[in-house]
Amino acid sequence: MRDSTPVLVGISQVLQRVEDFREAKEPLELMIDAVRQAAEDTGVGGVLDKASSIRVIKGIWGYKNPALAIAERLSCGRVETGLSEIGGNHVQMVLNQSALDVQSGKRDLVILCGAECGRTLGKAQRAGLDPEWLEGRDDDPTPAPDVEYGTAEWTRHQAEMERGMQRPVQYYAIFENALRYQRRESVAEHLERISQLCAGFSAVARKNPNAWIRREVTAEEIRTFSPSNRPIAFPYPKLMNANMRVDMGSALILTSLSVARSLGIAAAKMVFPASGTDAYDHFFVSERDNLHSSPAIRIAGRRALELAEVETGDLDYVDLYSCFPSAVQVSANELGLSQQRPLSVTGGSTFGGGPVNNSVMHAIARTAELLRTTPGGRGLVTANGGMLTKHSFGVYTREQPEHEFRHQNLQAEVDRAPKRELVEDYAGEAEIESYTVMFGGAVAAPTTSYSSVYSNLTSSGDEPSIAHLACRVADGRRTWANIEDPQVLASMCSEEFCGRSVRIDGRGQAEVVSAL
Repeated sequence: MRDSTPVLVGISQVLQRVEDFREAKEPLELMIDAVRQAAEDTGVGGVLDKASSIRVIKGIWGYKNPALAIAERLSCGRVETGLSEIGGNHVQMVLNQSALDVQSGKRDLVILCGAECGRTLGKAQRAGLDPEWLEGRDDDPTPAPDVEYGTAEWTRHQAEMERGMQRPVQYYAIFENALRYQRRESVAEHLERISQLCAGFSAVARKNPNAWIRREVTAEEIRTFSPSNRPIAFPYPKLMNANMRVDMGSALILTSLSVARSLGIAAAKMVFPASGTDAYDHFFVSERDNLHSSPAIRIAGRRALELAEVETGDLDYVDLYSCFPSAVQVSANELGLSQQRPLSVTGGSTFGGGPVNNSVMHAIARTAELLRTTPGGRGLVTANGGMLTKHSFGVYTREQPEHEFRHQNLQAEVDRAPKRELVEDYAGEAEIESYTVMFGGAVAAPTTSYSSVYSNLTSSGDEPSIAHLACRVADGRRTWANIEDPQVLASMCSEEFCGRSVRIDGRGQAEVVSAL
C-alpha cells in the first residue's frame, strides 16, 4: 500500500433555493459552506488544519482571490491559493493536477471548491440590479492567487462572431444537426431519439438527492414546445439546454493515504482517482475536420481508461459532460459507450443543474458518493470547456488501484488530427454542412466577455429569427453564412437542410439554391 496514493476523503454539495434574492447567500458563502461540509463529511476533526492548498473553480463572479477569503474564514492558516480560468473542463483538470501534487508530496491536503448563483443573479437582474459580487473592484488590495490554472484564450473565431455566433447553444445545436445528418435520421426521428436521451437524464435526477430538478420529465414533454419549454436553437427547446439558473456549490477534499490514516479517516470514506488525461481539440470550430466528432475525446478519453486498466464494460458509473445533448452523443460515440445505459450520475446540466464551470465537481462528488456504496466500483467522469474544445477525464475506483495515479496530456497526438481551412467573406456556391435556427433574439454584437455571453442565458420569444450555417466550398474549405428569410427558417426546422446548396453573397448572407 503506497502511502502517497491520492484519495478523496471529503465531498459536499450545497443547493440554495431562496426566493428573495436579497436574502440569498452569494457564491463565496456557498463555497465556504461547501468546504465546511466536506470537512464534516470526512467524519473526523482537524481536517482543515491540514490544508496546504485551496483551489477554486472560477465562475461568473468577480472575486479576485476567493481561496484566500475561504482560508481566512475557516481559519486554515497559510495555504497556497489557486484559481482556475473559465471552462467546464477545469474541475477535472485541476483535480488531475492536485492528485499529482499529492502523490509527489508537493501538497499534503488539497481542497477544491466552486459555486454559482445563477438563480439569484437572474432574480436580481430582473429587478434591475447587479449584485456586488458580479464584478470585481479595480482597487481590490487582495493579493492575486498563488497559482492560476487553465487558459483564458477565447474559443470563438472572429469570423464566427461576425456572423452572430458566440453563444454555446448556437455551436452545440450545429453539432447536433451534424450528428443527425451523419446518422441519416429524419428531423422527426432525431428529435424523438434525443428527447428520449434527455428523459433518461431526468430519470437519473429523480434519484439524485442533490439534483436541481427532481420531478421526472417525459421525452414527450422535453420535445414539445410550451410556455415553460420554449424553442431556443433548433432542434433544442429549453429542456435540452444547460440549466444555469441554479444556486449550487460543492467541494472536494483530496489528500494522501498516509495523511488520511493519520487523521483517522475511515476506509469507507475513501475513493481513489486512478487516472486522468487532458487534451484540447482544434481551438476554433472553424478549423475542425468535421462537426460531429472529437479527436480529443477519442484519444484522451480512451487513454484515461487504458491508464486505469479499465474497460468501458467495467464501468459502474459514467458521467458524460452534458451541457447539451450533442456533447453527450459525441462523447459516447468516441468512447464506445452505449447510449442505452445511464450516462450521468447527476441528471446532467439540465436536470441535475448546470452551475456553469462547476458542474463537473458535482459529478465527481456524486460519483464518489455512489462508489462509497459499491464494492469494487469504478466510475468515469468527463469534462468539457468551450465549444466542445477543452477536455479532461478522470477514472475513479472504490478500492485502491494496484498502480500509482497515472496522468497523461495527449495534446501532441490530438494536434496531428486533420485541420480544415477557413475562408472569410466568401462569395459563390457552397454546401450546408450543418446549421441551426435561432429563436426570438436579435443578433448580438461580437464580444470577448464571458460575463456578457452568459448574462443572456436564454433567448426570449418563439419566432425564428436567424439561421447560422456552417458551409463547405468546393475545395473543402469552411465558411459561415446566415439566412433570415422567415419562410426558409420555418422550413429549416422541419426539413433536412444539411447537404443543400446555397449561394453566399460575400457579406455572409446565403440563399438556398437546391433541394436534397
